[in-house]
Parts: sequence; structure tokens; C-alpha cells
Amino acid sequence: MTTSAAASTGSEGAITGDGTVTDRLVDSNRRYAAEFTDPGMDARPVLKVAVVACMDARLDLHAALGLQLGDCHTIRNAGGVVTDDVIRSLTVSQRALGTRSVVLIHHTGCGMETITEGFRHDLEMEVGQRPAWAVEAFRDVDQDVRQSMRRVRTSPFLLHTDDVRGFVFDVRTGLLREIDPT
Repeated sequence: MTTSAAASTGSEGAITGDGTVTDRLVDSNRRYAAEFTDPGMDARPVLKVAVVACMDARLDLHAALGLQLGDCHTIRNAGGVVTDDVIRSLTVSQRALGTRSVVLIHHTGCGMETITEGFRHDLEMEVGQRPAWAVEAFRDVDQDVRQSMRRVRTSPFLLHTDDVRGFVFDVRTGLLREIDPT
């Protein structure tokens, strides 16, 4: 597997000394847009599923789950934890856009296992203001998946909480391991 960090770029994709990664992304978008055709979809996911996952760059969710453009809503954050903002996104996904199932995906070797809630204190000392948000760090990935499932299943804002399943993605094998909610 080739990653963008390891891929060599030809002269067309080369970044000049004063170019930035964002410049590279914008250039790539121009090439993409030149070939783009409107797929004629609306915002409702074809499979009526929302996937909540960690933002880790090693997780290619569409490839790992066999998904195509338009199949699902994807909500990502540090750790893939169910926060108030994830509940907000799931509520919109279900109530306005028709999703019925929720899949939660954490992964092995997550950076959220290596930090603590003390991260907020450190930020406060550095910038002079305590963040309003929780770090949502965890030590046990399986237990955090269970907690995330409970948060979805008990949210009063969500209409569909029967089909909520949680998994841990192994970053070395690519396999999902389902977590028993109990």
C-alpha cells in the first residue's frame, strides 16, 4: 500500500519550496474538478447508516467497509467517541436525512489512549483559558466503545437506537472486532 507521505510526485504534483500542503490539496482539487461530474445524489445516505469513527489517518473507512460515495454519513473525531457534537450530527442524520443504523468504530493503537484529561489543564496553563470540551481520553478501547454505544442508545434526541453496533478496527490486520455492549 502506498501512502501519500511515501508516494513520489511527478513535476505536476511537486510542491515548490514556498508551497504548502494546503496548496497541494487545492491543486489536487482543481484536477479532480476538471474530471468531476455530478453524481445526481442528495444528502440522504443510500444505506441509511451513519458511521462514527476516529479521525486517525490510517482508517480508510470506505475501503475497509466496502462503501461507495453516497452510502453513509461519516462522523469523525479524535477517538471516535460519542460527544455532544456527535449526538448533534447523528440527530440531524436520523431526523432530517433518514439514517436508521449507527456503526461505531474505534481502533487499536489510538492516540487517545496515551493522553489524559490533564491535557485540558496543560492547555489552560499555556493559553490562559480552559477548554469547554472534555478530552474524552480513555485507557480501555473496548470499554470506550461500550460507553459510546450507551451514549447513542440513551440519547433522547435519537429516534433509532435499536441498530447500534460497536467495533475495534485493528490497524495491523484491517479486521473489525465487534464489541459486546454488556
